[in-house]
Amino acid sequence: MTIRILLVEDDQDIGARLKEGLASFGFVVEHVEDGEHALSFALQEEFDAIVLDLGLPGLSGIEVLRRLRRTGAATPVLILTARSSWTEKVEGLNAGADDYVAKRFTSTKSQLACAR
Repeated sequence: MTIRILLVEDDQDIGARLKEGLASFGFVVEHVEDGEHALSFALQEEFDAIVLDLGLPGLSGIEVLRRLRRTGAATPVLILTARSSWTEKVEGLNAGADDYVAKRFTSTKSQLACAR
């Protein structure tokens, strides 16, 4: 069985690395870089999970999630973001996320570096 993941990440380096990593485990990954495309893909295609950044051009990740949940979509959503305050975590979970993970890395032009 093929597992399809919608990856929503506006940073091209991070998105490419995450897509590559997920694909290495056998997942089929569709990568989009803005909120409008994310919502459109999520509503028009079947995904088994969505990995969603919050800081997106166009619609924010929170708004994408809210609109998605208003349609009744139950696709599991993991927020993966640099925003790590407890209030942002509560907002994400209240908006309908299934889990919330703060990024522990940053993007550079040639590599992903662990944040310390």
